[in-house]
Amino acid sequence: MTSHSAKTPLSEEQREQRILALGGTLNALVSQSRALMARAGVAFHAELQPAAFHIALWLDAFGPAKPSAVAQAVGMDRSATSRLTRELTRLGLIETITDPSDRRSVVLSLSTDGRRRMAAAMHGKGDTFRQRIASWSDEDLLLCTHLLRRLLG
Repeated sequence: MTSHSAKTPLSEEQREQRILALGGTLNALVSQSRALMARAGVAFHAELQPAAFHIALWLDAFGPAKPSAVAQAVGMDRSATSRLTRELTRLGLIETITDPSDRRSVVLSLSTDGRRRMAAAMHGKGDTFRQRIASWSDEDLLLCTHLLRRLLG
């Protein structure tokens, strides 16, 4: 298909239809990704709001940080982050320690239980992903990765 497309230019209408189809497929991918993340959040802890899971997910990916840095990174205001981190702390999923460089502030990090639960939740998400691409060839994996990276800019 790629070589044929390179040889025979599409009409503007055909190209627009393909662009719209790609956009629709990307929207479906984003929706499915959100659904997978929601399921991972429930697997992490069923009592938590999705936003709290995103805080824990960020701490898992980037490590200990001040609440203000976490709030900025996940796109939440400080009061929402504070409320959600209190809930995560109450459930024993994150820990707060006094910041050694500034004794007036704290640093948030996942607790041992939080790391264990995060690994289990993300393992389930990874299993779903692997099932969906199990039949893909090595070339398909490389091509998809290449094209998505190009799309990201």
